[in-house]
Amino acid sequence: MRGVILYGPPASGKDTITEALHQLNSSYQQFERLKVGSGRTAGYRMSTDEHLAALRAAGDVLWENRRYRSTYVVDAPALRQHLGQGVPVLHLGQVDAVDAVRKALPAVRWTVVALTCPRDLAVQRITARQTGDTAERLSAWDATEPLTTADIVVDTSVVQPAEAATLIDRASRHAAALGQ
Repeated sequence: MRGVILYGPPASGKDTITEALHQLNSSYQQFERLKVGSGRTAGYRMSTDEHLAALRAAGDVLWENRRYRSTYVVDAPALRQHLGQGVPVLHLGQVDAVDAVRKALPAVRWTVVALTCPRDLAVQRITARQTGDTAERLSAWDATEPLTTADIVVDTSVVQPAEAATLIDRASRHAAALGQ
């Protein structure tokens, strides 16, 4: 089993690169994290406080964080199911989240990709989304730590999405072939 973790701050290109990966090979599918809260629903499995409490009680929460007045969760049952059906692409923005997922599922061949872009480009991308929370997203952008353990670093201001997808696919297949 293999998976891809796209790590980066808001507007670094996680959605765009995921789409390019899917276009390259349909086995790449975004892992939609659970979200409890309001706001954007695309790319998430919307849930409830009660469901989240049940997952916590069962020990099935691999990672959770609060941001933008919502809670975002990587849950073990859904991730395991996704791993059995293809190559999940997780979007994460905290170093501890990457570590937690890798530790929880050590048999998975994770390809970890750190996505970067200049802050002024992130501002343009965030503003274009018109989500109404630009200041919060820029604060999150500023708070995102560098990931020193990435297998690949992609500057999305320089590398085109299709090229990034090809690099990631090649690295993912290579790691799986080597059993790493």
